[in-house]
Amino acid sequence: VQLQASGGGLVQAGGSLGLSCAASGSIFSINGMGWYRQAPGKQRELVAFIFTTSGGSTRYADSVKGRFTISRDYAKNTVYLQMNSLKPEDTAVYYCNAISVGSKSDYWGQGTLVTVSS
Repeated sequence: VQLQASGGGLVQAGGSLGLSCAASGSIFSINGMGWYRQAPGKQRELVAFIFTTSGGSTRYADSVKGRFTISRDYAKNTVYLQMNSLKPEDTAVYYCNAISVGSKSDYWGQGTLVTVSS
């Protein structure tokens, strides 16, 4: 599985940005996709995740609930993260992630930088 992330950039606080991540390769093996982020000096943390099974259930970090929305286009094998009401503390490198339970694999895309200015 290969993941190609796009989007990100610089935005003022209160603004919006969108990220997208396209999966290719053995996409049939994917059970879920999502986004993690890593701010300078901090550990990588889960931002949002959507499962392909379990009825497409989603999971969000408490810090982004109500502001970020994850969605998936199955036809395009792409997951999106719409980020609204951005805050300076959302500044981080965002990484796309996919998991395959069957193959016990974890896949990562290249990071994309999101910078929120105050």
